[in-house]
Amino acid sequence: MQDRPTKTTPDLFTPIAIGPLALPNRIAMAPLTRSRAAEGNVPTALNALYYAQRASAGLSISEATQVAPEGQGYISTPGIHSAEQVKGWQCVTGAVHVAGGRIVLQLWHVGRISHQSFQPGGQLPVAPSAIRPNGQAFTANGFEPIPTPRALELADIPGIVAQYAQGARNAIEAGFDGVEVHGANGYLIDQFLRDGTNKRTDAYGGSIENRTRFLLEVVDAVIAVVGADRTGLRISPQNGQNDISDSDPQRLFNHVASALSGKDLAFLHVIEGDTGGVAVPPFDYKEIKRRFGGVFIANNGFDKERANEAIEEGRADLVAFGKPFISNPDLVTRLYLNAPLAPANRETFYGGADQGYTDYPLLRGVEPHSCYCDDLDRAWG
Repeated sequence: MQDRPTKTTPDLFTPIAIGPLALPNRIAMAPLTRSRAAEGNVPTALNALYYAQRASAGLSISEATQVAPEGQGYISTPGIHSAEQVKGWQCVTGAVHVAGGRIVLQLWHVGRISHQSFQPGGQLPVAPSAIRPNGQAFTANGFEPIPTPRALELADIPGIVAQYAQGARNAIEAGFDGVEVHGANGYLIDQFLRDGTNKRTDAYGGSIENRTRFLLEVVDAVIAVVGADRTGLRISPQNGQNDISDSDPQRLFNHVASALSGKDLAFLHVIEGDTGGVAVPPFDYKEIKRRFGGVFIANNGFDKERANEAIEEGRADLVAFGKPFISNPDLVTRLYLNAPLAPANRETFYGGADQGYTDYPLLRGVEPHSCYCDDLDRAWG
């Protein structure tokens, strides 16, 4: 029997290397806040089962994980700043690795998107500028107004940079294969980047170069701890989540991508458009990828067809899927077999226990002639 030629056009199921990691496919599991950490914001065996169930992803990115107590903004989100949290995460990473997966931790500080009830001593949340976001925090008492934050003093900033570095150090101790710096979705780093939330007049405000300074200091500090090849970054140039805005996002994020280009990061993870479905002006994401020059993970609303098109056309190297992974722990298999995706129950997205978390069933049946192999036949001719 004559061997078939190797398919030369990459797609979702083509292996790829990211730094020291050899990924069997180009499907990333996006970070998904599920608010199921135990008391003390400690991950448990339930979280380990959840991530292990989804370990067939080429790369799993953990839910956002606060690098310090001050970085918390939601109930029952995990941290990476205490010995108990590190031990809890070791259970998670061990389960993922036993299941054959690879996982990185997302390093998070919410900045102004918080409430006094989450802050040590009931103090105000911090931000680059004292601008109150339009929104509410979900606390132990239900929804409460987010307060006006305290503007960070210059002397405060090095300590927060060090918290990111220590979080990265703790992540490696916890068994993670790397880290992703969370610079997206209106949280602290994004608050520094955008002129809608950063009104500073010192070295961290005003010009794009100054507003980018905090992000680059965090990235450099994390690289110094874990290495560039184990460090990724997430950004969201057009996402308006958490009342974030900028007068010229294309120019801002072109600069961000260029500033990162010489750092040899493992990847740049980009949320394209607005996650709330709000219409946004045209934006050149190809230019972001070109300026960055490294592995580019695209995210937001992709299905299999659009994801394969992005990879085949060179607009992305991997594609991250979020909500589909919630209700489809075997998402990679379902995509490969062209099988239907199970719908998710939005009422169980946040909080609770196993219901809507680890109890979604695996695929039990499939159409006999509906398979990714059919696509290969067409590609090979």
